This record gives sequence, structure tokens and C-alpha cells, in this order.
Amino acid sequence: MLKIRRSFLALTASVLLVASAHAWPDKPVTLVVPFPPGGATDLIARTLAPKLQEKLGGSFITDNKAGATGTIGAGFVARAPADGHTLLVSSLGPYVIAPHLLAKVPYDALKDFDYISIAVQAPNVLVVPASSPHKSMADVIAFQKANPNKMTFASSGNGSSDHLTAELFWLQTNTTGIHVPYKGGGPVMTDLLGAQVDSSFMNINTAMPQILSGKLRALSITSTKRSPLLPNVPSLEELGIKEANVYSWQAVAAPKGLPADIKAKLHAAIVAALNDPQVKTKLLDLGFEIVANTPEQFTAYQAAEFARWKKLIDSRNIKAD
Repeated sequence: MLKIRRSFLALTASVLLVASAHAWPDKPVTLVVPFPPGGATDLIARTLAPKLQEKLGGSFITDNKAGATGTIGAGFVARAPADGHTLLVSSLGPYVIAPHLLAKVPYDALKDFDYISIAVQAPNVLVVPASSPHKSMADVIAFQKANPNKMTFASSGNGSSDHLTAELFWLQTNTTGIHVPYKGGGPVMTDLLGAQVDSSFMNINTAMPQILSGKLRALSITSTKRSPLLPNVPSLEELGIKEANVYSWQAVAAPKGLPADIKAKLHAAIVAALNDPQVKTKLLDLGFEIVANTPEQFTAYQAAEFARWKKLIDSRNIKAD
């Protein structure tokens, strides 16, 4: 009798799980952004939300849970039920960088998430003020070799994408510079435009308006090939600077254990949303490249990036703010 009861309960649980998956979403779906409103990650989440709602039904809302370099929001999602009603939309920081910078984070980045898709990516670009004497990357490298630890590189904070790009650049070119960390990208732009700092490996989305206005000069892109937005600016790779390609990326993940049915529906809807003609054109104009890869591809990429940044952070002894 006990065996029959257990079998019945197991069958009932399976039926309920399947029914839940097919009914999803049966309550609001929250896209948790682990940063304040207004940044690139917030933009991607708020671009996806109405399109996912349109394609999947129900309601999709964006909730900003900022703090501790994105790990507070990421930890919240990791602890949420794996039923498809709580998702993480984040840049690479909480996924592959913060776990190596902070003494403790409230999740295991390799085990606590189901990785669904990298939505978009964008390279960084080395920019200098328009008044800078440096007209090319060759100028920068020559100056650094002749003047070690003199040229300043501003970043939005210790361990940020722009900081780590500078560390990779110094490593690959056997040069040195001075890292000047700020509390966010806004102050970096202010001091860069005022020529209070010499340069920054800034995200292309942030830098484009000032490059187009002539207030900043772009010297190189941190990608394997040139950006269509800056066709006259060479990539680091074509300049012979290998292993320094860096992309900032925004991606969607869920708590570990997401039912396969929901994962498939969600992935298909994300890909369709990103390839919607209006959405795609808008994102491309802002400097984003559409990725929309599979859960398997994202999972493999996250593991590789996790190892890559761990190696750099450990070898360069990089600490969080």
C-alpha cells in the first residue's frame, strides 16, 4: 500500500509539474536587473519585457535590485523558485567577474543558474580626449614604453569591464599605466572630456555620442573585427594585440532547475524578440551586436569566461573597491 501511495504521489507531482509548465506564465514574470535603472542592462531588460509579454502572454515586469556589484540581485534570483517567474537579466559582472573579486557572493555562478541566452554584446573602445597628442594605438604603446606608469586609464570601478580590459592590454603589450577607478561611468566621462585623465577603454555604447561629436577620439576596438559603427577604427587583433578581445554582454538566466518546457519557450521568445525588426535595428544603432545563442552555448561560454577572468584577476592581484 505504501509503495502504491508513493507511486501515486510521484505521478501526481509529475502531472502538476507538466501542467505548471504548460500553463506558464500563470503569474507575473519578474526580470531582475541587479543594477540601478538607466544603464545598458536595464535597457535590454526593458526592451525584452514587452516583447516577451507579447509572445508568451501574462505580464513581464522589470525590477532593479542593485548592490554589491550586482551580486545582491543575482543572489535573489538564485534563491527564487525555479518556476520561470523570476529571471536574471545581467551584464557579465555577476556571472563571471564578481565571484572572483568579492570574498563571498550569495550564489555559485557555475551551479546555481540555468543559462538561457546571451542577448547582446558590445566591444569596448579605447578613447582619448580630442586634445590628446595620441592619434593612434601605436602612439599609445610607444608612449607607454617610453614612459612606464605615466599614462592614466580611467574606469568605472575596480574589476569593471573597462578596468579588466586595460589590465589585459598592459599584459599583452608588455606596458604599464595608471588605473584610475571611479564610482561609475558618469564621472569617467566628465573627467575624460575635461582631459583630467588620459584615456579609457569605454563601452562603445557609452562612447559613441562623444566620438561622433568629436569630443573623444577612438583609437581601437576590443573585438576581432572592426565595428560597423566605427569602420575606420582598427581592432586590437588586427593591430597584432592578441588575447585582449573584450565584450560587455547582457544575458538572461533563471534559477537552477527550470523545467525544460519553460526554458524552450523562453529561449524561443527571447530569440524572436531580439530579431524583431524594430528591436534589432534599435539595438544595432546603439552599438549592440545580437547574439541570441542557445542555452548550451551560453553555458559553455560562461564557464570559459569564468575561468578567463579568474586567471587575470588572480595573476594581476585585482581587488574590489
